[in-house]
Amino acid sequence: MKQKNLFIAVLAVLVLVAAAGTFMYKKQQAGQASQPTAQNQAVLVRADSPTFGNPNAPVHIVEFFDPACGTCRDFYPLVKAMMAANPDKIRLSMRYAPFHPGSDAVVKVLEASRKQGKFEATLEALFASQDSWVKNHQANVQLIGPAVATLGMNLEKLQLDALAPEVANIIARDMQDANTMGVTMTPEYFVNGKPLPQFGFAELQGLVNEALANAK
Repeated sequence: MKQKNLFIAVLAVLVLVAAAGTFMYKKQQAGQASQPTAQNQAVLVRADSPTFGNPNAPVHIVEFFDPACGTCRDFYPLVKAMMAANPDKIRLSMRYAPFHPGSDAVVKVLEASRKQGKFEATLEALFASQDSWVKNHQANVQLIGPAVATLGMNLEKLQLDALAPEVANIIARDMQDANTMGVTMTPEYFVNGKPLPQFGFAELQGLVNEALANAK
């Protein structure tokens, strides 16, 4: 109980920190992602980003996402199913783009969970409980406690890691990279460096199929 109360207290601190640096959520705009230049490609993939799948897969999807984004939640199982249907052929790297107000505090907890090997479990718990902590497109980190507390993590360590400067630096870097790549909405996907011609899962699947065919 003491550990839970301490975790809740730190969530409150994260709210205050997030309030000072909240990013404005930007609505989807047609054709917002331009063809990345060779220079931009260098910031698209970061070696320390959370990654699923075969690291040597011929198809590499990079997703800029926000755990408070409903479409990110809806697309996540579709992308994982696409990966399962093509074993060892698709790699997924996830980059943070917390555009929703308050979401950067949630992302700090998510990034901190990686230190305990719980990134995937935490991400899926956040998506599953999203309706309980996101209201009117605004995230409230103080409401994620019930979902996070059930994952078997050391909550005291989680709270300390979430407040660590290196976590804030990773999020700031990803946001800067998102800006460099012209990302103004989430989810935004790049397949082997190519952006979607227009937003949609069919468009994502089309780029992936094209990359798979080229890899044969």
